[in-house]
Amino acid sequence: MRAGPIAIIVALLLILAGAVVFAYQGMTLPGDPMPREGWIALTLGVVFSLIVGIGLMVLLFYSSRKGYDEPSQFRADDHPD
Repeated sequence: MRAGPIAIIVALLLILAGAVVFAYQGMTLPGDPMPREGWIALTLGVVFSLIVGIGLMVLLFYSSRKGYDEPSQFRADDHPD
């Protein structure tokens, strides 16, 4: 492998490690627990984000299969002289 892909993998692993440390500290630090309304809002946000993401992927595959992504092609008799 070249140095470029290795550097990208290392950078992504460092970002992942930082996110794990941040999440662990957030879960273990003392403080007030999140109220029920917070959990409801978090759940609704995650569900809505998943619905939007899945819907966009469905539209992407639908348009690809139906040919909506293809460039338009003109026939010779379509052009006025």
